Amino acid sequence: MTKRTLIFGLVLAGAALLLAACAQQGPAGPAGAAGPTGPAGPAGPAPSAADLTCTECHNDTALISGHVNTWEGSVHGSGPATAYAGGRAPCSGCHSGGGFSDRIAAGITNPNSDTITTADPNPSRPDCRACHQIHETYTGADWALETTDPVPLFAVEGATYDGGMGNLCANCHQQRVPFGPVEGGKVKVTSTHWGGHHGPEAALLLGVGGAGVEGKPSPHYQNVENTCVTCHLGGAGPNANHSFMPQVATCQTCHTDAKDLDVDGKQTEIKDKLAQVEAALQAKGLLDKDGAAVVGEYPEAQAGALWNYLFVLEDKSEGVHNIDYANALLDSALEALK
Repeated sequence: MTKRTLIFGLVLAGAALLLAACAQQGPAGPAGAAGPTGPAGPAGPAPSAADLTCTECHNDTALISGHVNTWEGSVHGSGPATAYAGGRAPCSGCHSGGGFSDRIAAGITNPNSDTITTADPNPSRPDCRACHQIHETYTGADWALETTDPVPLFAVEGATYDGGMGNLCANCHQQRVPFGPVEGGKVKVTSTHWGGHHGPEAALLLGVGGAGVEGKPSPHYQNVENTCVTCHLGGAGPNANHSFMPQVATCQTCHTDAKDLDVDGKQTEIKDKLAQVEAALQAKGLLDKDGAAVVGEYPEAQAGALWNYLFVLEDKSEGVHNIDYANALLDSALEALK
């Protein structure tokens, strides 16, 4: 190899190294100014009504308006309870629709004052939003009930109502307090509104909550799927009756020969016994002429008779919810008042 060739090779090698060094990318410089906006593309097709999930409910049928019409005539839709108690802390968890929804969302099964200390500031009637999951999915799935979980009865230790869709109702339709306390063989009646409360249906259906009287669940609890919903709405679905008044046609599913709700004269039997117990309580001075409890201290058996009378009376089914237990409660009352 000649000296000239050697020098030429070294020059080429150096040039290659220099080019390799220049090929390494340095740090990015600052971004340049944005270019002009390009032309808008063509508009997409307008959505059709079929594309709007809202129309599953908001359509040209009476799906909503029909239910609202019947609900407005119901006790939930027109009764005085919301105006009277919906804005009170210990009451709003049942007597205000919004308060009820808040309570269920918080997982509170006991609506008494020790668990709810703040009243609903804007009480509403127990309406669609109270019972259904309105405007969560914006589809027909929003008609699902707020809850169908089994309900522990907060006034009866160890008792749980598990009646399918009827569990929603049992969250409120149960006793608020237990009987008693008994001190020295006597019980104090502390108010003209004394008693288990105005809607004790779940307790009567289970055959619990009476003073000194044991019972068992009724056939309407054990054998009717979805309990309250089946009997009072005619079942779930778009044709559910939101007046909440039971219909004879529903009864005829089981009681095929029923002509009215007084099946086999059972309601008449209970009404007669209620009248007998009422007269006996008034004679003993525990009940005034208007049917209100008389404040005072009474022997346990007599106070128990008043409790059991109010239990069956405030259930308002005239015994239908649990005919055997209603009879036992009233028979016990008559015996105690002899």
